Amino acid sequence: MAFRAFTQTHVYEKQSAPKEKDKSGIQCLECYDRNVYIGTKDATVQHLIFPSSTEGDLSPGQSKLREGRVRKLGSGNHVTQLRVVPLFNYLLVLWDRSVTALNMFSLEPVPALKKIQHVSLLEVCDSAQQQDTCVEIVTSSSRRKVIRIHVVGVDRWDVVKEVPLLQDPVALAVHGDSVCIATSDRYLLCDIQTGSCDELFPHNHSRQRVIVTSVGRGEFLLNGPESLGMFVMKTGICQRPPLQWPQEVLAAGVCFPYILTLQPQVLSVYSMVDQQRKQTASLSGAKGLLSTSDGVLVFTERDIFSLRLVPLEEQIQALVRHERVEEALLLLDGVQAQRPLDSYKELQKAITCLAGFVHFYQEGFSEARDLFITGELDPREIIRLFPDTQSCLSEDFKSQFDQVNRGRDLQVLCQDNRNKFHHYLAFLGDFLRVVREMEQGLKCSKEVDCALLRLYVELGESENLQQLVTSPNVCRLDHCVPVLEQYNRFFALGSLYQSHGNQIDAIQTWVKIADGLHKDPSCSDVYEHIVWTLSQLQDRDAVWKFADWTLQRNQEIGVRIFNKRSPDDRFETQTVLALLEKYPLALLLYLEFLIHDLNSEEERHHNRLALAYVTETLREEEEADLRKTRVKLQQLLWESKFYDASTVYERVKSATLHVEKAILLGRTGEHSQALQVLVHQEGDLQAAEAYCSRAAQGRDPQFRQTLLLTLLQIYLSSEDLTSAAVDLLNNNPLVFAAENIIQLLPDSWSVQLVSQFLVGSLRETFHQRRMARVQKALGQAELMRHKVIWMQASKTKFRLDKEQKCNVCQRDLADPQFACNLHGDLMHTSCTGFSSS
Repeated sequence: MAFRAFTQTHVYEKQSAPKEKDKSGIQCLECYDRNVYIGTKDATVQHLIFPSSTEGDLSPGQSKLREGRVRKLGSGNHVTQLRVVPLFNYLLVLWDRSVTALNMFSLEPVPALKKIQHVSLLEVCDSAQQQDTCVEIVTSSSRRKVIRIHVVGVDRWDVVKEVPLLQDPVALAVHGDSVCIATSDRYLLCDIQTGSCDELFPHNHSRQRVIVTSVGRGEFLLNGPESLGMFVMKTGICQRPPLQWPQEVLAAGVCFPYILTLQPQVLSVYSMVDQQRKQTASLSGAKGLLSTSDGVLVFTERDIFSLRLVPLEEQIQALVRHERVEEALLLLDGVQAQRPLDSYKELQKAITCLAGFVHFYQEGFSEARDLFITGELDPREIIRLFPDTQSCLSEDFKSQFDQVNRGRDLQVLCQDNRNKFHHYLAFLGDFLRVVREMEQGLKCSKEVDCALLRLYVELGESENLQQLVTSPNVCRLDHCVPVLEQYNRFFALGSLYQSHGNQIDAIQTWVKIADGLHKDPSCSDVYEHIVWTLSQLQDRDAVWKFADWTLQRNQEIGVRIFNKRSPDDRFETQTVLALLEKYPLALLLYLEFLIHDLNSEEERHHNRLALAYVTETLREEEEADLRKTRVKLQQLLWESKFYDASTVYERVKSATLHVEKAILLGRTGEHSQALQVLVHQEGDLQAAEAYCSRAAQGRDPQFRQTLLLTLLQIYLSSEDLTSAAVDLLNNNPLVFAAENIIQLLPDSWSVQLVSQFLVGSLRETFHQRRMARVQKALGQAELMRHKVIWMQASKTKFRLDKEQKCNVCQRDLADPQFACNLHGDLMHTSCTGFSSS
């Protein structure tokens, strides 16, 4: 069925004898509320009445008109115009070039109002500014080129103004203080208040084709040149584009948002929103039309037809059903701008959603998504279209668009084209993701989250699935758990449990994956994820429940459940240490965490770490592994101040850890014995020299000299270490004093053997002596400079006036003692410490 803006009804047929057919034909109409008035060719006025409907709707077009009173005005001439004045219940009749006032219901003449003679045209002003006690009407004179403004009261009407014209009017329309007039060749715009007239534009129509009608809101519709319907405001400007209509237009009427034009055989309906023709109706022999509150009345010689405006909501919905989406939205916006609808917002949302469905079924997914969001579509309306996601909906959900989507099963529609159906699924996911955080999605968040989960599982979108189940969600476990189990998405299942606060179930699910009981190819390293989860978990019972499993699998990674916890959620240290007794590597790493990260100064922690290092070092030596732990042990022994050296020494004295023994002996002050261990047991001379440097850090230079001298004596006590002693002397000439060393050297040594040492030592001695002399000379020069300044100052005369003030404190110099700076400023002797000079 084609779109219809108006519904046509035959409401009246005038009965008359064949001989009277031409004499009693309908000439003009007027309508007010349920009352319709006919003016005929034989000077008769007839009152017709629309029956009231059972619902109280008084609109015309509901049923046939019934005949009321009839009044015969005279024996000749046709009734030209009929106009009602509801304020006084008057019916104004223009007949035989005069205006007569009749009662609207009895059709009896109003005695107090005499006829207005010599009138060719009549219009009633519809200005909202009129008073409740009078009404203005406009008439044009049949004798003079003027229009007159009359004020109509209860018992009189008076001419209040005349506006002269250059030509006789052939048609006119009034709105407020503005009168639009058509003459034989042009259109004019007159202001009633000022009497000014402005020419609009010329025309070349015959008298029967001239059209002037009021559109409302200070706007007029005119039959312009070149068959254009021109919209002119009372200010003389055009705010709408012209309407292209046929050449043989007899009459035009306005029923917003449409313009209706009448031709001899057809009535056309044009939209004022987009200027396009929307509907045509066949009306043979039509003579004229009359605009009513919700449509138009069209009359022929014997018949009256009612074209009633279809409710705008129905029109818009019909356009959408015909998939004329842009027209529907354009009509909706145009109507709202001029005639606001009470339910505009809701209607706009509904129509926007309907338009979205049109694009949706045409695979215009981008446009559909935007329209669904703008129309605030309930996401369940889309979810229900997909058979696999319908189970996500609650039983009490009822679709508002069932008629639109009925019979459009997407699975049936796309069963032969999986790629096409995949595009619909992708749209569903995109739309639900967008609206999930919007108000329309929050109203049914459970259904949205369940549908998204099922969709991600079916499409294999692991990243989106994991993001959904790890973020706050309201997925129904009774629906989602079976889906995840069916598709072997056990890692996501654990995350879903976790997001719902079921920590034990979550970790148990992941443990089964790690142990091989569940197969889930979507996760690569579930064990490290379990460890990270336990390190963040505040449920301590759950942590202890899985701690042993975690450490048994990997001590180095498993200990992170204690090391990586937040500072305000750490476990009691002794409890953790007790657990880690069974896991030596984890114990070592935890002790490192206590000392290096938490800066523990407890002796027992440092002792346990040192002993753990010793144990691990011995194990590494047995396994020929790298010496990384031994380096850590030596660093701890050197740097830590909190371990008990004797306790650690008891553990290493029987081992081959000679460097560690030396460090521990040095901690107890046994440096000579420490060097003996390094030289004779370890056999590492470089380590012995490095020991001297490391042990002397932070001490005075004399301490290092003592250690090196001790090392030299150890070298000299063994003939096998003669070359080491020579190298030690030659490499450190600045450390040893030659006069002391010579006494220690064996008599068998030649001067040439230690010549490098002797030259270096003597050179250092001479250098030190010369530097001492230079320093002494500089000191003497500085002393001499100060003496010169003192002598110069002592020979200077100072004048002390009676009111002389101290340069520092600004008080008077009253005492005989005073001081003077280098600039000659005088001050109290007590102020010299505060002087900036």
